[in-house]
Amino acid sequence: MVDVVTIGSATMDVFVESDDANIVSVCKKDKNSSFMSYPYGAKIEITDFATSVGGGGVNTAVNFANLGFKTNAIVKIGDDIYSQGVLKAFSKTSVSTESIVQDPAISTGFSIILTSFQGDRTVLAHRGANAKIRKGDIDFNAIKEAKLLYIAPLNGESNRILDDIVFFARENNTFVCFNAGTTSIKKGFNYLKVILENADIVVMNKDEAAMATKIEVRPDTRNSKFSEDFIHPDIVEMFKKLKVKDYQVIVITDGGNGAYAFDGQYFYRCPIFESQVVSTLGAGDAFASTFCAALSKTEADIGKALMYASVNSAGVVSEFGATKGLLTFDEIEQKLKENPNYKFLQKSVNEN
Repeated sequence: MVDVVTIGSATMDVFVESDDANIVSVCKKDKNSSFMSYPYGAKIEITDFATSVGGGGVNTAVNFANLGFKTNAIVKIGDDIYSQGVLKAFSKTSVSTESIVQDPAISTGFSIILTSFQGDRTVLAHRGANAKIRKGDIDFNAIKEAKLLYIAPLNGESNRILDDIVFFARENNTFVCFNAGTTSIKKGFNYLKVILENADIVVMNKDEAAMATKIEVRPDTRNSKFSEDFIHPDIVEMFKKLKVKDYQVIVITDGGNGAYAFDGQYFYRCPIFESQVVSTLGAGDAFASTFCAALSKTEADIGKALMYASVNSAGVVSEFGATKGLLTFDEIEQKLKENPNYKFLQKSVNEN
């Protein structure tokens, strides 16, 4: 029996950095976009290069295990050189591999991560086996015996099993954390609502929340600093639409602006925990899974859980690799002790 079962993708990640990369900004009347570019037709010198195992199913499983939870990962891989890397990475952790599915007819997921001098990244992803998880691949008994099912974004055909696993978890009193991905969101809110109704914790970034709710965050003319007037009214409306059951906690991350949460009675906002940014890959996985884990650690203190998640996420962005830089609970608490001015804000629904 394990504490946590994660389900999601497993990939071999190759990180590439080049000093020849350019960040190009394109401004429209209602939107600003940034693109990473290289000289067309040129041979580009690689400045830095690294490989690491990643993917939502892997990243979150490693994090839960690092935080002291007995963890089982349900991922699908091929039988190739990349699958050997995934299995080797798991062998260095306490994560159980008994629910991993190997299919020699499918290639293991593979990603090339182009990192910029700003620390952000563009990902070229080959989904491979990650897009081929089927109902017959799922270890439902492991889900039944677990305390928490963490669902990382499922892509391609794998998204078809989402209904089955959330319904099964709910029927068997397994706590569900759902990190919504674009594949689920693009199916429309009526489809997504069915999944939301069976999830105890829902985590999205602001762009995903906007896509899911069809609510765009308009330019904010108010003081944008971390002040008493701390949640944009459009994000408040997102929360109200996404929270379809009383027992749910909804979390929306907002990059450098921090993260927000809503439990029906209170809104919470937590600033980012400052750190040097080397690569943002894996930061979202670290944040969402740490938040879930910290709710148990802090006896469901949502504000504290946001702070724990932000600190751990900051550790990840400070290093190459989606699971490097992960901290234990003791290390997170030490960071917070060393930064006593780092706080979250909380307001009731009537105050905001």
